[in-house]
Amino acid sequence: MKVIVSGKNIEVTEALKETVESKISKLDKYFNEGAEAQATLTVEKSRQIIEVTIPINGSILRAEESTHDMYTSIDKVVDKLIKQLSKHKTKMEKNRINNYETIRFENINILDDEQNFEPKLVKTKKFALKPMGSEEAVLQMELIGHNFFVFANADTDEVNVVYKRKDGNYGLIEPEFD
Repeated sequence: MKVIVSGKNIEVTEALKETVESKISKLDKYFNEGAEAQATLTVEKSRQIIEVTIPINGSILRAEESTHDMYTSIDKVVDKLIKQLSKHKTKMEKNRINNYETIRFENINILDDEQNFEPKLVKTKKFALKPMGSEEAVLQMELIGHNFFVFANADTDEVNVVYKRKDGNYGLIEPEFD
């Protein structure tokens, strides 16, 4: 597996680069030749963040971890990727799509609790959409204590979603119809 390591607000030392490459290369047994992983190391205040992205079968396997130590973040992100591969295997086997082009499934173990788990819709909620601006939607979201809020944008008359990001800021999702 080809691993591309880059850094934001951090100088990626040779030792750090070798550690990332060796840890992520442990995932080699799960992929066929030609797989490529993009690892981005970031430092924000005291947080050491690693984000790994691996394109597979037209979708993207992505994991992000943040701790106070970059080496701990690297270990945790690899564990998270292995867990995601197991879930992806279960989903792919149920759907039998893409003829398993890029993943060698024989090397992925299905976790016991995932073998019989099938996600289902467990709750439906209806509510009135009140026209408002995105700033008011953020205030409403904070008032109800959720990490997202659906609202009718007063400026565009479209349904939008505001959400709280991991970095403490907010995001706005505006649908675009083709």
